[in-house]
Amino acid sequence: MAALSQPRQATYDAIVIGAGIQGSFAAYHLAQRHRDTLLLEQFILPHSRGSSHGQTRITRSAYPQEVYARMMPDCFRLWERLEAEAGTSLYRRTGLVALGPAGNLELEGCRRSLGAGEVLDAMVLARRFPGLRLHAGEVAMWDDTAGVLFADRALRAVQEVFRRHGGTLRDGEKVLRIEPGAVLTVTTTAGVYRAPRLIITAGAWTGALVAPLGLRLPLQPLRINVCYWREKEPGSPSVGRAGPCFMALGLSQAPHGIFGLPALEYPGLVKVCYHHGSPADPEERDRAPLGAPHPDVTLLSSFISSYLPGLEPRPAVVETCLYTNTPDEDFILDRHPKFSNIVIGAGFSGHGFKLAPVVGKLLCELSLGEEPSHSTAPFTMTRFPGVLQAAL
Repeated sequence: MAALSQPRQATYDAIVIGAGIQGSFAAYHLAQRHRDTLLLEQFILPHSRGSSHGQTRITRSAYPQEVYARMMPDCFRLWERLEAEAGTSLYRRTGLVALGPAGNLELEGCRRSLGAGEVLDAMVLARRFPGLRLHAGEVAMWDDTAGVLFADRALRAVQEVFRRHGGTLRDGEKVLRIEPGAVLTVTTTAGVYRAPRLIITAGAWTGALVAPLGLRLPLQPLRINVCYWREKEPGSPSVGRAGPCFMALGLSQAPHGIFGLPALEYPGLVKVCYHHGSPADPEERDRAPLGAPHPDVTLLSSFISSYLPGLEPRPAVVETCLYTNTPDEDFILDRHPKFSNIVIGAGFSGHGFKLAPVVGKLLCELSLGEEPSHSTAPFTMTRFPGVLQAAL
């Protein structure tokens, strides 16, 4: 896509490795700051090999962790700015129901993040959203800011605006070697490039890419089943196209949480997924794990029978995606401990897409040696023991 239309050069102000949503936003912010930036992607675009493909993602203000809740107003603002720059709609406001056992710590965190957020009991929920059931001892909260991000469209938009600001995007170029220094050298399958600063946002491939740089990051790629469930009565407003997003937290039968989006991708098919998966090699992600049925699909079938009785309890479509998880499921946004002009963004743990505008801004600020606009203290790689290996 990119190589045919842009002249090749060897030296840049900055290089970003990985053109998923996080790397694309990092490159976008660098270009906005008038830095001549090269964005490298190992696969031909568009592709479905990583974590940024697919049609939809949830965005929301409700967040159990205060550090992310504080970022969300900035995220909403930056998504709106990208919509204006790209001249396209990237977000549909649907609202979101967060449900789970009364007193659950994650739900309480969501309630705090919403401030005056509305608490829904079983009767109110049944009246407003008759397709979604609440059980004894459970409560629900309403986030009216929440909605659906159109993911594929958003990724294209941020890359298009990046290129409009003079950025260079090269796909189909796998990075073979990174040589640290005051001016770094990045060798790919198609060329050799140099820059005084480098940002690595390579998703599930990050661990292998930074190992030669003396880092052992505790990143676990997971293969996620993305499931779509058919409405029993097509066009039902209670669970179909007009319904809200939702997430179920703290359920004993689903310790990692369940999330759902209305039928905006496939007609009459509601997206409901388990927020976890099975360990995977990113090079082999299309190879299904042995054994059937998959435990997460069985778990979801049981959840749907109990909480979403308007849906068929067997998935109509199952796609896959990759998460790259850290042990605490918080991001890594940090400079290399030895090479401060190498910045790493990784471990987005299945909840990074909505935050990408701010993540990209933070990675840009770190690479420019600036004080980050949000604290990156919770995202240091050294919170994990044994990250820094023997000196190169």
